Amino acid sequence: MIEDWKHFLLPYQQAVDELKVKFRGMRKQFQDLNQHAPIEFVTGRVKPVDSIKEKMVRRHVEEDRLEQDLQDIAGLRIMCQFVEDIYQVVDLLRKRTDMTILEERDYITNAKSSGYRSYHLVVEYPVYLVTGEKKLLVEIQVRTLAMNFWATIEHSLNYKYQDDFPEELSDRLQRAGEAAFKLDTEMSEIREEIQEAQNLFSYGKKDVWSKYENQDQERTDDTP
Repeated sequence: MIEDWKHFLLPYQQAVDELKVKFRGMRKQFQDLNQHAPIEFVTGRVKPVDSIKEKMVRRHVEEDRLEQDLQDIAGLRIMCQFVEDIYQVVDLLRKRTDMTILEERDYITNAKSSGYRSYHLVVEYPVYLVTGEKKLLVEIQVRTLAMNFWATIEHSLNYKYQDDFPEELSDRLQRAGEAAFKLDTEMSEIREEIQEAQNLFSYGKKDVWSKYENQDQERTDDTP
């Protein structure tokens, strides 16, 4: 029986913290190369103890199988601007040698009946503790901002209805999911225009900052 949950979950928190740094670093590398960054932002969390216990009961998971059977104790979410970015991020993750992809589920091409869309990966990721290496399962979700908005609303409503949505609400959510995906599709069709505008905006901001830096330097040089 797990008596010290804080100790049990510590490696999972380490995995989340490390992966957030690595994925955010990937975004920074694209920016340094003046390229479109497929990663917009990254979040992560370790599943709360109460949620773990509830899922163990619901899924009939024994404690001695917890690390093998619960794939989302550690979870990362990578947000993207465009659907195409999602698949680029997935390709980047496939090439990494610091993790092993064990499972992939494409809920974008094959959306759930509820309207849910996202790309899920389960990876095996090693953390290095003072006691040695420990390999953990981590779930990574990659989705657009529109997909994430829908999923966040649906998740909130699920606390109230516990997977038993009224039919009218369920239909509305499904239609909203289709509308969100239509928005993603429309944005993809004008993606090049959007990215060009974003590049111009970024260069404009750099010019402004450069101007202020030069003015600051001039004032410093003029100081008696």
